[in-house]
Amino acid sequence: MKSTLNKFASIITIILLLTACAAPQQVTAPAPEPVVQETPVSMLPSFEPVPSSILDNGRMWTFEYAPVDYFAETYNFDPDDAWIEQARMSAVRIPGCSGSFVSEKGLVMTNHHCARNQITQIGLEGESTLDDGFYAVTLSDERKIENYYVDQLVDIRDVTDLILDEVDAAPLEMQSTARQDAIRRVQAALGEEVAHYGDHQVQVVSLFNGGRYSAYIFRRFTDIRMVMAPELQIGYYGGDTDNFTYPRYNLDMTFFRVYVDDEPYQPEFYFPFAENGVEEGDGVFMIGNPGRTTRLNTVAQLAYTGTYDLPFRTSLYTRIIEGLEAFFEYDSTTPEAQQLRNTIFGLKNSQKLFGGQILAHNDEYLMGRRVDNEQNFIDTLNENPELSALYIPIINRIAEIQEEKATLAPYSFLTLGLTPNSFASAALLQRAYLYTILSRIEDDEGGRLALKSQIQNIRDKNPFLEKQLIITHLNYLGDALGSEHPYLQAITESRSYEAIADQLINNSVFATAAQTEGILEDPDAVAADPAISYFRTFGQRLFENTDRNRELVQEEGELQTQLGRGWFAVYGTSIPPDATFSPRIQDGMVTGYEYNGTYAPAYTTFYGLYDRHHSHVDEPEWALPERWSTPSATLDLSTPVNFVSTNDIIGGNSGSPVVNINLEIVGLAFDGNVESMGSSTFILDDRSARAVSVDVRGMLESLCNVYKATRIVDELESSRN
Repeated sequence: MKSTLNKFASIITIILLLTACAAPQQVTAPAPEPVVQETPVSMLPSFEPVPSSILDNGRMWTFEYAPVDYFAETYNFDPDDAWIEQARMSAVRIPGCSGSFVSEKGLVMTNHHCARNQITQIGLEGESTLDDGFYAVTLSDERKIENYYVDQLVDIRDVTDLILDEVDAAPLEMQSTARQDAIRRVQAALGEEVAHYGDHQVQVVSLFNGGRYSAYIFRRFTDIRMVMAPELQIGYYGGDTDNFTYPRYNLDMTFFRVYVDDEPYQPEFYFPFAENGVEEGDGVFMIGNPGRTTRLNTVAQLAYTGTYDLPFRTSLYTRIIEGLEAFFEYDSTTPEAQQLRNTIFGLKNSQKLFGGQILAHNDEYLMGRRVDNEQNFIDTLNENPELSALYIPIINRIAEIQEEKATLAPYSFLTLGLTPNSFASAALLQRAYLYTILSRIEDDEGGRLALKSQIQNIRDKNPFLEKQLIITHLNYLGDALGSEHPYLQAITESRSYEAIADQLINNSVFATAAQTEGILEDPDAVAADPAISYFRTFGQRLFENTDRNRELVQEEGELQTQLGRGWFAVYGTSIPPDATFSPRIQDGMVTGYEYNGTYAPAYTTFYGLYDRHHSHVDEPEWALPERWSTPSATLDLSTPVNFVSTNDIIGGNSGSPVVNINLEIVGLAFDGNVESMGSSTFILDDRSARAVSVDVRGMLESLCNVYKATRIVDELESSRN
């Protein structure tokens, strides 16, 4: 790779020709040596441009800027206002995932993996609802889920001018604060306007990184009950090995019901289950809440992410998984361990995702397309002197920030995961780290009080888990610094990580919440504390680099917001904004793809499920639950169970309904394949990247012939009318 900085040298040569008229000869003074100014070497990789497409920015369209002409031209139908309204009102958002109303009686469909905590929560004493599944035979058997909600987007307001007028009126150094204040005021004003409904939430969403602002008004339902969930083994079939792969055979589905006034809610809008499924070549629409993309990030930002940010985070997640799995193996029977099992599943998802992202962020072809995409943007800006003067300096400054952030690593990453009460680190280390910060802000009494409160509110962890998490952090330091690094050697003094963990737990006053409470006002009592020494070993560099990185990230965020207005000025709504875990329509086509020297089919069947099982004899990830182990005589094994499509998908889309042009459910999105896993955050690459969905035919076939859930099947089928 060639450096992204243009190499240049400033050479100054002065030749003085002195001619003495009376002298018989010409005298020439010697030229001084050229002065060469060294160019700093970039710490980031660079990439050669590769031709790009405007749709490299993706197909995650917002409802307020739905590209109806593009839909009509591409899929040969007329998506009028009524179509857009039904699509918006039938889809819902749940914590961390997506879902949809699928019946006239308030039935909500989402993924099993989105509902694992809730499936565990509704279990009664002696039940293992996560492992054994759950089905409410009657309406009265549906179980209330505590502290849960479903959000339906009922209205959208364009509040761009209300926000940007205040921002533009503020001095440059105050614009970030002005933006935050304006958003709060708009949100509060709209909140008061809809307060009489009693169940509405207002969220001001930044689109195009601040180029536009929309206020989303959600109706929030809080009486949610569990209706049906399959066994974990079939809802996560193939386990971590098959995760992010295809062909798949996964029944990743769960059904809730929304209640209002203790009665099943009767929604005006819902997606009925299609009587027929999809065929290869069919156009489909995924309607959900994609979590976060970086498709409007600059190439320099993406290069930094792939070189520094993602590798450190991947290392941390890998080490946390080791610690949590050690605790789970130590005692898997406690409620805490059962809850952590779901956390481990999520971390393994992220671990695979980050690994794929590292590869994608260093891929010559994909990053080359981003180089070309950015250059097209810059060329268009340069055609307009006003836009060029506004936004080119921002692009350059963002690049400078990435270079400086690179110089701060690894110290700016060493305290990842040490936030108060995080599952990712030991409570002892959280308290000690915050205390070391406390000792650095003696002149800020408000900040000191806030930190003390945070320290006091850090809860104790299981002793065995606490020890594993200290070892986790030591392993992470070893990955980040190298096991022979002087700082790490000073901490360990040639002792094992296990011995260090024991020493800290046995000798630090930060080992328990009760001990900590008594020493916060007594600095002398902790002067020689081993946990304080643990962090002070790194000296000022740890804190200085972390603080400077924080400052740069804040500046970068503000610049990126300003640059978003440049993107919107150039492209308007011809491209979708980056994802923000807000409702989107994502179009695509059902189609297989080439992989591993062969061809992946558009859909898989239950035949493949049983072949997978019998091809992996005595391997737990492909074992089948008891009710599945011998196929029912009525189960049609040729029924499609999963299918793939070119829909744009990312985290947050889990549980999204996949519908045909008639807005009928044909699938339930639950994953992306490995080819999409890394690139989907920063570019749409549909050569072989695919969304993976549960097929509506497989859902109905299993509900009817495996779970005998005739009540639900009848409800879904009758709702077609």
